[in-house]
Amino acid sequence: MISFPDATKPPSRHSCPDIGGRALWSVDRGVSPIIGTAIHNGGHVREETLELMALAYDERLREEDPFTDMVIRDVPNRVVFHRSRFEIDLNRERDGAVYLTPEQAWGLKVWRVAPPSQIVEGSLRVHDAYYAMLRQMLSGIEADHGRFVLLDIHSYNHRRAGPDGPPTNPEAAPDINIGTSSMDRARWAHIVDPFIDALRAFVFCGRRLDVRENVAFQGRGEQTRFVHENFPTTGCAIAIEFKKFFMDEWTGEPDLEALAAMRAMITATLPLLEGRLLTVP
Repeated sequence: MISFPDATKPPSRHSCPDIGGRALWSVDRGVSPIIGTAIHNGGHVREETLELMALAYDERLREEDPFTDMVIRDVPNRVVFHRSRFEIDLNRERDGAVYLTPEQAWGLKVWRVAPPSQIVEGSLRVHDAYYAMLRQMLSGIEADHGRFVLLDIHSYNHRRAGPDGPPTNPEAAPDINIGTSSMDRARWAHIVDPFIDALRAFVFCGRRLDVRENVAFQGRGEQTRFVHENFPTTGCAIAIEFKKFFMDEWTGEPDLEALAAMRAMITATLPLLEGRLLTVP
């Protein structure tokens, strides 16, 4: 079984030792056509931006995707973003990547004082730099392997009624939501269908998970769109949303057993994905 190095305490949500303000993202490059990303994992906000924010750390944490970097620990190519989505949301198009109104941020008032243009532009430069880096990385993997699969790992809340309130109806909230609407579904069916089957077949802490496609989310985020627009015949980007059954979404406390099982589940799919990439649909 895969476990974390020190199971006596919760894993840090940050995998980069330079997380104190300077690190934007971490990249690991391996010899494989499979990439894992955790672009909402981070919680850092640069100081000049934080001073203007109305949201406390725990309020931001609730809408971030902490611990998603743990899920991709064994994926040979990895990208983990360390900044909070409340500073810059890499999974939104550039024009909406900085939340300026409550409507963009689940009704939350993000700012005490409206951010000046230089703050917004500074965040948008990070967005530009990230996608320039991603394009270069994916182009290299494409050159080496011909085609690739990007696993775009996220998580979502299902207890929005409060810590003691009822959870979202499971009919509308699968354990894992697979988002595929931005891809050429027919082209990549030989990848996506067996991947979903493998997730459903995995014995997860003694049970099988509810894995469905395009239910809670449809995979319309900016990163999958970017991949399918720029690598239309060679890049398959799958948006994977884990319901936050692996943590208390109100306190931020992780479930170590569930996180280890999530990591093992994704790791178990890697040979399948690499093998299916070798087949021509």
